[in-house]
Amino acid sequence: MIVITGSAGFIGSCIVSKFNSEGITNLVLVDDFSINEKQANYTLKSFYQKIERKHFIEWFDNNYNIVTDVIHVGARTDTTEKDVHILNELNLQYTKDIWTICAKNNINLIYASSAATYGLGEFGYDDDETKIGQLKPLNLYGESKNNFDKWALQQSKTPPNWYGLKFFNVYGPNEYHKGRMASVIFHSFHQINNTSKVKLFRSHDPKYTDGGQLRDFVYVKDVVSVIWFLYSSKVKSGIYNLGSGKARTFLDLATATFKALNIEPNIEFIDTPIDIRDKYQYFTEANMNKLVSVGYSKKFTSLEDGVEDYVKNYLLKGNYI
Repeated sequence: MIVITGSAGFIGSCIVSKFNSEGITNLVLVDDFSINEKQANYTLKSFYQKIERKHFIEWFDNNYNIVTDVIHVGARTDTTEKDVHILNELNLQYTKDIWTICAKNNINLIYASSAATYGLGEFGYDDDETKIGQLKPLNLYGESKNNFDKWALQQSKTPPNWYGLKFFNVYGPNEYHKGRMASVIFHSFHQINNTSKVKLFRSHDPKYTDGGQLRDFVYVKDVVSVIWFLYSSKVKSGIYNLGSGKARTFLDLATATFKALNIEPNIEFIDTPIDIRDKYQYFTEANMNKLVSVGYSKKFTSLEDGVEDYVKNYLLKGNYI
């Protein structure tokens, strides 16, 4: 039996779809299933059982003997969350509880970390585990993820195979429910539909032009491909970056979205809000050498190809993976 937490959410539901496509249906889905907006993400999926998030640790304690693997991508993902107690409960302690049960009972674990752990990138974007203690996340969400990474690396008792994945800017199908936390591509698509233009943040750093801020955008189909590789290959345990390995500008992103809609670009620049301006990242780019070194050889989707697939095959049609 394979447990997938966050399975009603964006990345989690895409993981379920990937496993279903590989003929695997012995899945236990964990999430807060009371959120109606998430229902379409899982109603057509094949699985063994659904378990509410708040009951899962107790269930896992009593049913560990039927579980071989846990893919834990459920979390409080709001980067503006100010309640440290919520983040400690849902992102830190919850993951510690899962790790402890997995380690005690020889169950493999894949869990979601985040590129938010890198902060302003003062120490680069290398998934070098010796640097994790030096990282300075810019928000409490990033701190909660980094605190778990640090804790995991200190443990003498570990799951037989374990992988912490630092997700960069993931975009793609099944994020309809995410509201303001959805990808910039999702919001750009809707801005174009509603106003025929896209608003991007103006640069407040003289080293970058307006719209020239850079992010590592990674298509969710590539994310689930990496997760499938780690699940099936059981390579060296550790913490790995999961981005495309190629930073692209927000201007590139907006232009690709207009092109996918066959509309001439119309871009307006607005000031970055004061409350996030001093914590705004102007550059992120995953060093993917570590994942490649353990045998992952599949090419990552280009921004243009990913946006085109997402817009034409999902957003325009309201489709799900």
